[in-house]
Amino acid sequence: MLALSAVCLIGWFSPEISDPDFWWHLRTGQYIAGKRALPVPDPFAYTTAMARTSYAAEPRTRQFNLTHEWLAQVLMYSVYRAGGFAGIVLARAAALAGFCGLVGLVAYQRRRSFWAAVGAAFAAASVASSFTADRPYQITFLLLAVTLAIVETRRWLWLLPPLFLVWANCHGGYFLGWLVLGAYSAETLILGRRREPVPGARQLWLVSAICVLVCGLNPNGFRIFPVLLEYRGSFLQSRLLEWAKPSLWPPQPFSVLLIAAGCVMLWARPKVRIADWLLYALFAAAAVSAQRNTILIALAAPVFIVAYFPWNLRLPAWSEFALMLLVAGGLAAGIAGGKFFQLRASDWRYPAGAADFLLANHIGQPMFNTYEYGGYLMWRLWPQERVFIDGRALSESVFMDYARILYNHDESDGGKTADQLLDDYGVQVIVMNSFEYTTGPIYLLAPALADPKQTTWKLVYHDPQALIFMRDPPPRIHPLDSLQVLVHMEEECALHIEHEPQYPRCARGLGQVFSKIGDFARARKWIGEYLSHPHAPDPEAEQAYQNLIR
Repeated sequence: MLALSAVCLIGWFSPEISDPDFWWHLRTGQYIAGKRALPVPDPFAYTTAMARTSYAAEPRTRQFNLTHEWLAQVLMYSVYRAGGFAGIVLARAAALAGFCGLVGLVAYQRRRSFWAAVGAAFAAASVASSFTADRPYQITFLLLAVTLAIVETRRWLWLLPPLFLVWANCHGGYFLGWLVLGAYSAETLILGRRREPVPGARQLWLVSAICVLVCGLNPNGFRIFPVLLEYRGSFLQSRLLEWAKPSLWPPQPFSVLLIAAGCVMLWARPKVRIADWLLYALFAAAAVSAQRNTILIALAAPVFIVAYFPWNLRLPAWSEFALMLLVAGGLAAGIAGGKFFQLRASDWRYPAGAADFLLANHIGQPMFNTYEYGGYLMWRLWPQERVFIDGRALSESVFMDYARILYNHDESDGGKTADQLLDDYGVQVIVMNSFEYTTGPIYLLAPALADPKQTTWKLVYHDPQALIFMRDPPPRIHPLDSLQVLVHMEEECALHIEHEPQYPRCARGLGQVFSKIGDFARARKWIGEYLSHPHAPDPEAEQAYQNLIR
């Protein structure tokens, strides 16, 4: 059952590489490994050196973003060198499966029930399955679970200081380990004052103090806390989905575990350990403040539910075989459906053809690119080409200018137009997609450049992933009909709906574009495509469709 569960979890956590930030982590790791130096100043985005300082602490947060994950990035690149994309996927899956396995181990230590421990591991997996991005935070998840398991069992405590030294150079989440150490240390202190001494308390305090001190041995020292406060006050960081507050309704695995653990602990409150109350309060507060923290509930809540569940449930022998068949069935279904062991990168998401075009034609002029493509273009094009913007979130002012360009702002609000900003940055090449896929807005720069009346920018390349425009293409590159932009937008939207039918709103935006230009047949087609997929109530789109079919 353990082997079957492990394989099932690894399969569950092995979807294809799809996170746009993966690419710039990979490139940064390659840079550090090759140059034997941190990437400071930023070598990858030409706009970083041109950026205006938007708030006093911005240089400090930029330095932090460039350097705080250096060791994880080197490790990521090393895994890629050794095993390619398959190695990256399996390493990520193993880390998350290890996280869930350690949750199960701690649950077993508490209750001594094998099946309850397996249930705890899969409960943790129900939340962890939303964190399959290939980022350095995987190291934080795994090492946080290791810390909890070591402190819970009080074995191998002296393994923690070197673990924290590595952790502090891999990801800024190392301070979460301090919360675990602090909760257990506070428990021993309170029990000691009640004249209930805890064996090994002094060793725990000493190890905890050393762990905190060694964390300062990283490029940023102990600046993690002021930087986190500055993140919360940053407009750019506030726009990132991972910092948004999670929704507790409708129910989802995170909210179910959060509430269930709280109810069970309240029911069994005389028996609940002080450390458990502290960890539950700290992790719950962090989780409800930002989506990126919800995995903390996956670590703690299953353990607390198993530990304090008020009844001892004994499974009949046949049910154990039934549970094994259930796990085996899940594994078989995942493999048969192609969702498990996707040992590849999701090439359909990224502008591979556009990158090939730029490399083949030796284009190295200043480029404007969309945010979600920045990391991939950094990986494929540097050092021949540097990007305009990417997921490292290094500059508020560049991001604001980027948004004005992307949505083709005019002078009506007192700011510069998109054309003026493109001139200011000296942009000669535009590489872009057309939609924000999850929410559906159209990047208005694309249809604006499709207008035959504008003559500054020439369409030179398009495929379902990307468009390329140039101001002055070299003689060997022949411009295309600008109206091909609309064809591209249709192909791009169709591609994404094919792969992610849960996000059909690009079709709604396309319908609006074609309605505005008077192409009602195409408008009807795309609004109908949007309405044919599951969507929230949208009477405006339904009315527009009825008007188009009359």
